[in-house]
Amino acid sequence: MECIESTLRGAELAWENPEPGSYVVQLPGTRKLSTTLSLLVGRHALSLNAFVLRRPDENEAGVHRWLLERNLKLYGVGYAVDRLGDVYLVGKLPLEAVTEDELDRLLGSVLEAADGSFNTLLELGFAEAIRKEYAWRVSRGESTRNLDAFTHLTQRPTS
Repeated sequence: MECIESTLRGAELAWENPEPGSYVVQLPGTRKLSTTLSLLVGRHALSLNAFVLRRPDENEAGVHRWLLERNLKLYGVGYAVDRLGDVYLVGKLPLEAVTEDELDRLLGSVLEAADGSFNTLLELGFAEAIRKEYAWRVSRGESTRNLDAFTHLTQRPTS
């Protein structure tokens, strides 16, 4: 579909077209290194699917509640959980509604929902793993720089 390819080229995104009607797009992020988005042109609709996060290690109910509340604010996509508990963003758009502007809005929505919420989701579902990773790195004298966003989880309060 020329509209999709034109939009992806215009946005200067890395993408491939593994088979007719199928696109795999890399959306660059700031919190999450990148988000892989799959676009599939069906008979009547364009389907979107992007992996966000693996199944939370802890506080699964809290993570799911946050996702459901956040769904109320999203445009064109929604969070979903697969049978393994992994978190995705999914959406569907009638082919008649696929325009460059609409596709650009959806790409932005996916990026904001995947990248913009990534640290919050990590805090909610992986706080203990973050603390353990930080302690392990400190014990080995390794850099903790990529954990700076979680200082409030890793630093013990001073009395």
